[in-house]
Amino acid sequence: MALHGTLEAEVELKSTAENFYKIWRSEAHKMPDITSSNIQAVKVHEGDWDSHGAIKIWNYTVGGKTGVFKEKVEFDDANLTVTLHGQEGDVFDEYKVYRPVCKLIPKTQGSLAKLSIEYEKYKESDPNPDKYMAFFISMTKDIDTHASAA
Repeated sequence: MALHGTLEAEVELKSTAENFYKIWRSEAHKMPDITSSNIQAVKVHEGDWDSHGAIKIWNYTVGGKTGVFKEKVEFDDANLTVTLHGQEGDVFDEYKVYRPVCKLIPKTQGSLAKLSIEYEKYKESDPNPDKYMAFFISMTKDIDTHASAA
């Protein structure tokens, strides 16, 4: 069993890749309203809402447990990809490295979200971040509902 790994999932979206990406890119402050069962608050710690390299602090609930996640965001506008480089927070009780990535693939109708979580565990017996992938998928579906209504 490896200490390093990547979990991957795909979610079919009704929204266009551009509309979905725009929420991550410039409307992350709306996340507590868009996906309130997952995200309770988000604030900018450094930079501003839509700047590459901004640092945000998220309050979330995963599996009925609340947590805090501090990340530095990386936007790849050309490839419609958002990478959250984990800095601090409750997830680091379980992982040395935690890096969620959302890549959007435009389709004729709707789009496809390719989700991945790159991680490094402290020891082999630590669990894979399956509960965090379920959370990421749930968030993605909520964002899609919001983006497809826009």
